[in-house]
Amino acid sequence: MSEAASPADTGLLSPVRAGTPAEAATRDAAWLQAMLDAEAALTRAQAGLGLVPADAAATITRLARAELLDVRAIATGARETANPVVGLVAALSRVVAAEDRAAAEYVHRGSTSQDVLDTGAMLVAARTLRIIRADLARAAASFAELAQAHRDTLIAGRTLTMHAVPTTFGLKAAGWRQLLLDADARLGRVLDEGLPISLGGAAGTLSGYLAYARIDGWFAAHPGAGDEAYVAALFEAFAAETGLARPALPWHTLRTPMADLAAVLAFTAGALGKIAADVQSLTRTEVGEVAEPSVAGRGASSAMPQKRNPVLATLLRTAALQVPVLAAGLTQCLVTEDERSGGAWHAEWELLRECLRLAGGAAHTAVELAAGLEVRPGRMRENVALTGSALVSERLAAELAPRVGKAAAKRLLTGATERAAAEGRPLHEVLAQVPELAGEFGAEELARLCDPADYTGAAGVLVDRALAR
Repeated sequence: MSEAASPADTGLLSPVRAGTPAEAATRDAAWLQAMLDAEAALTRAQAGLGLVPADAAATITRLARAELLDVRAIATGARETANPVVGLVAALSRVVAAEDRAAAEYVHRGSTSQDVLDTGAMLVAARTLRIIRADLARAAASFAELAQAHRDTLIAGRTLTMHAVPTTFGLKAAGWRQLLLDADARLGRVLDEGLPISLGGAAGTLSGYLAYARIDGWFAAHPGAGDEAYVAALFEAFAAETGLARPALPWHTLRTPMADLAAVLAFTAGALGKIAADVQSLTRTEVGEVAEPSVAGRGASSAMPQKRNPVLATLLRTAALQVPVLAAGLTQCLVTEDERSGGAWHAEWELLRECLRLAGGAAHTAVELAAGLEVRPGRMRENVALTGSALVSERLAAELAPRVGKAAAKRLLTGATERAAAEGRPLHEVLAQVPELAGEFGAEELARLCDPADYTGAAGVLVDRALAR
């Protein structure tokens, strides 16, 4: 296939979203369909108010199909108008006129390009957020199972990459789940409240809509009704037809909905990225405490046949590193001028699409990672043994300080730890021979105090609390 004949964007350089449901929900044809859905919904809303013949609205709705239009022609035509809606309206009008010339007169009646594109963007976002939330729920359920199964599975807690104090893998998995629940809650709030229709007309005053309402007899049919009544009725009808929220004001240059999407998508990608970073760290050859699900051919290296790379975590991390940057650009588009921006509005479109499909691709990838993650408790215990009782030095310092003083406790522990490492002996045996501690501890008590498995704090309780949510 020649370059000219190939699809414009196959995902070649973005494997995290290639072939995923989020990619399908945000491709050009889906975006075009969303704008057509906005056009059709507006016509139905106007028909419900008696401004458009019902049969005309039905015809427009039936013919507002992306497959009936040439998306590439609309895209290239947009170079002359700076947005694709102008060409979309012309193309849709031609398709409708070919069947019903009178119905074509009601396409885009009183509207403006930004109303259609922004409403379409909100429809695309809503559809994609639902996909993301479903995937987050599936991944969270798998992490809940891991947290329950490994509630008390000992693992070395690490701070600044080094062994710190003992923890459990169950607590780690519960934390991963919590991040996904937090992301889902934020996405849910935006989906329920923050994705509005766009109705403003040419400069945010709805003047075109009001003009046609007068021409089409709405005010004559509603004696005594003022502009406020019509605007309220139109907002209500359009919101009902689209399933989107009603804004307080036209938002052509009040870009709160875009900023909200930027924030929640950045958080979602970042939450998934945290999980990815943990998995990558735990899958290192010298760590080996978890492994990604094994699939034939996955993780292969082009140069090193022995390797099985953590591909799923790598895909998650690529999204996590990109989305916050793109979201910053989307947030920057809050800085708009006048009643319609010459550039800031236009800059949002691709930024929003990339945020949606990268976050969506990452969430979809996380489902497989969470469901198939291989946990290796034996290797975890082996790694704990690398530093052994040194992991509980915090506890030992707390126990020794009341008996010998804080400074002396630190000095004795430092010396005993170094001696235990040099002689290859258990720390509790070395401590039992320290003269300053003679008679302070029994042998069994010292052995218990030096056992990392006996010092996981409230890890189990915290897992139970998290899973009870």
